[in-house]
Amino acid sequence: MHMHNSDPISRWLQEQQEAMVRLLSDLVNIDSGSYDKAGVDDVGARLTGFLSEHGIETSVTPNADFGDILRADLGGVRRNGQRHNILLLGHRDTVFPKGEVSRRPFKIENGRAYGPGVADMKAGLVMNAFVLAAFKRFSPETPLVMLMTGDEEIGSNTSRDAIMAEARSAVAVFNAEPGRASGNIVTSRKGMLYSRLDITGKAAHSGVNFTEGVNAIAELGHKIVALHDLTRVEDGITVNVGLVSGGQSVNTTAPHASAEFEVRFVTNEQRDTVSKAVEALVARSVVPGTTSTLIGKSNFLALVPTAESEMLASRYLGTAEEHGVSVKGEFTGGCADSGFAASVGAPTICGVGPVGGKAHTTEEYIELPTLLQRAQILASTIGKVVAAGR
Repeated sequence: MHMHNSDPISRWLQEQQEAMVRLLSDLVNIDSGSYDKAGVDDVGARLTGFLSEHGIETSVTPNADFGDILRADLGGVRRNGQRHNILLLGHRDTVFPKGEVSRRPFKIENGRAYGPGVADMKAGLVMNAFVLAAFKRFSPETPLVMLMTGDEEIGSNTSRDAIMAEARSAVAVFNAEPGRASGNIVTSRKGMLYSRLDITGKAAHSGVNFTEGVNAIAELGHKIVALHDLTRVEDGITVNVGLVSGGQSVNTTAPHASAEFEVRFVTNEQRDTVSKAVEALVARSVVPGTTSTLIGKSNFLALVPTAESEMLASRYLGTAEEHGVSVKGEFTGGCADSGFAASVGAPTICGVGPVGGKAHTTEEYIELPTLLQRAQILASTIGKVVAAGR
C-alpha cells in the first residue's frame, strides 16, 4: 500500500482511468498532422470540451496556418514575469498524414494502446488535462497553466514565443513528451538546426560548350564534405546531409542543386559555433561562378540541465519512488519544446508523459497502465513543488 492511495487527487485520478482511455481514444482517432490545421484544431476542441466539463476555461491564440495555441489555467496564476506558475506543456500535432487514422485507428492489445500519435504525444495531453481537472476539483488555488501547441513536429516556429513567454513566469515546467521505453524521464536533450542549401550554377551543353557551364552539383559535393567535416561525435555535435537534389539532364552542366541537412548539438554555445562555421562555408565557393544560399527551416534549442532543473528532476524521481516506480533521468538526441522553456531559465524536465516507444512509426504504442501512473506521479510532484514554495 503506497502513501499515494490516501491522497484525494491520486484516488480521483484512479477513478478516472476509463475516462482517460476514452479521451485518449478520441484524440488518437482524429488525424492531426502538423500541416492539417483543421485536424490539430479538432484535437484542441475535444480537449477544450473536456476541460470545460471540469469548469476550466481555455483561451485561444489564433493561428492562420497551423493549429491555434490553447492555454488553460485554474485562475490562481500570476503573469507579471515573477516566477510563480507551474507549466504543463504539450503539442497536439503528429507526424502522420491525413487518412492514417482510418488505416489504423486506436486499439488496445495486451496492455498497450496503439494508434497515430498515441505516445507522441496524445497520451501526454490526456495526462495533463486530467491532472489540471484534478487540481481544479481539490486544490483550485494551485498556479497551474496548461499550454497546448500545434506545430512541434515541424519545429514550433509559430508557438516557441508563447512557450518562452509562459516559461518566463514558471518555477517548474513539465513537458509531457512520452517517457522512454525504459520508463525513464528526460533531463537533457540535444538541440537541432534544420536548413536547406540552394546552389546556383549555369547550364551549358556538356559536350559542345562545357567550359561555359558552371556545375552546381560539383559545388554541392564540396559543400557536403565540408558540412560533414563539422561533425564532432565525441562532443555531441553531428551534421547530417539527409536530402539532395539537383541538375537538369545528364548532358547539361547542373544549373542548380540543393541539400537539406540538420545539425544536432548538446549546448546552445555549440549551436552558435557550428552556425558560424556553416555560414562561413556557405559563403565560400570552391567552383568559381556558383552562388549558395542558406535557408533556415527550423531549429530547436537544447535542453541543458541546470542546478534547478536537476532539483526538479530529483523531486520528480523521488516522488515516483513513493509511487513504487523506480526510474532515472536520461539524455536523448531527440529535440522538443522543453529546450525553449529551459532557454529562458525555467527549471524544466521532459518525457514525463505515459511510457511508450516507437514514436513516428506505425508500431507506436504506450504502456496503458502508465497513463494513470504518470498522472499520479506528476500530480504528487506538483503538490511538492507548491509545498516547497517553488
